[in-house]
Amino acid sequence: MQDNFYKDVEIALERIQKIIRRTPLQFSPSLSEESEAEVFLKLENYQVTGSFKARGASNKLMLLSEENPKKIITASSGNHGSAVAYAAGILNLDTLIFLPESVSPAKLNKIKYLGADFKIEGETSGDAETAGRLYAEKHNLPFLSPYNDYDVIVGQGTTAAEAYEQMQSIDVVLVCVGGGGLISGIGGYLKQKNSNTKVIACSPAHSAAMHYALQAGYIIDINHLDTLSDGSAGALERGSITFDYCQSIVDQSILVSENEIASAMKSFMDSHQMMIEGAAGTAVAGFIKLKQHLKGKRVLIIICGANISMDKIKEIIA
Repeated sequence: MQDNFYKDVEIALERIQKIIRRTPLQFSPSLSEESEAEVFLKLENYQVTGSFKARGASNKLMLLSEENPKKIITASSGNHGSAVAYAAGILNLDTLIFLPESVSPAKLNKIKYLGADFKIEGETSGDAETAGRLYAEKHNLPFLSPYNDYDVIVGQGTTAAEAYEQMQSIDVVLVCVGGGGLISGIGGYLKQKNSNTKVIACSPAHSAAMHYALQAGYIIDINHLDTLSDGSAGALERGSITFDYCQSIVDQSILVSENEIASAMKSFMDSHQMMIEGAAGTAVAGFIKLKQHLKGKRVLIIICGANISMDKIKEIIA
């Protein structure tokens, strides 16, 4: 992690503040009482596109716009795609978004409403990413990775910069992990502000590429199953800079089951009266799993998004 990473994050926050939303930090009475910890929620489910992804996409696209690109290619499981569509619309940039067949209907509809061009390619987000990269190379166009990009990671780190301003002292932060862009940005920023902050990565057991990479010491191929945490699902790109970042900043990596995610989401939505998606539920489930070890701590949970279909909500409630 670069020594001046936190400065780059703070510069990015200045850059993107006109097109993203400064999201609330909320104390959670129910989770605090349940754990005997002091629990705060960073509510990225209230971000402009319903996900933290608007931060990284906006930062990268604002920088790319200075180069007047003909078209920008990207790939996404959904949230990054809508974030790119949103920022590109404001910045008047032409984009093409590659999406997998497994994309959530709610996330696909949001991309459609934002007016972006898209292509459905492959079964998984990894397949869509491969197709997007090949298309970009063939047509000599820039490819915007949803996580394997320094400027995107810096943009995601603005979540932590805001939270740090809002609550200052943070003992532990829990973050859902997919490709690792969010936790790299958050962990990188908070560790440079206070090296004693503990960073916990939470992954769905059905699709935990970063978790197993950290265990092995290198990026490996694993099987991926359907998961409520669709926003974090999929393969980890070989050579991703997020792997090195996670190796340096993640203090603990845990797995949570589909039942644990569903239970956490149901309980959270009941006690907090707000919508969250599976990736956010994964971080909450991770907290519940570790709550006995967090007594007396000042804890931050990243509620990373709210983009979930009604069918999924019915499934969780049932």
